[in-house]
Amino acid sequence: MEPPLLPCPFCSLDNVVMRNDLAYARFDSAPVNRGHLLLIPVRHEADFFSTTNAERAALLELLQRAKLFLDEQFHPDGYNVGINAGTAAGQTIGHVHVHLIPRYRGDMQNPRGGVRGVIPAKQSY
Repeated sequence: MEPPLLPCPFCSLDNVVMRNDLAYARFDSAPVNRGHLLLIPVRHEADFFSTTNAERAALLELLQRAKLFLDEQFHPDGYNVGINAGTAAGQTIGHVHVHLIPRYRGDMQNPRGGVRGVIPAKQSY
């Protein structure tokens, strides 16, 4: 990823929903669905695979807590969890973030394949 030309939008801890020592959660500013959260390490790092073991553990701990929060607040029927790692994978902000996307029955005609839908021709198998 290219270095950011503008200040990183994820380096400021704005609109924090929950956090731990190494990561925080906030609602996505362009949500795919109601309740779409981003889980973000506090330390600026562009590549998920360059995060530390402790940061990945913190993200997973927060993922579990965020899921329980969304269960209570929005009552989804399922979830997609995704990480876009690199521009070829669709990463547009050079700071690691994990998408926790609540899914609701009927939110799309055929959800089969889930995250495989990033390449529509490969979604159904």
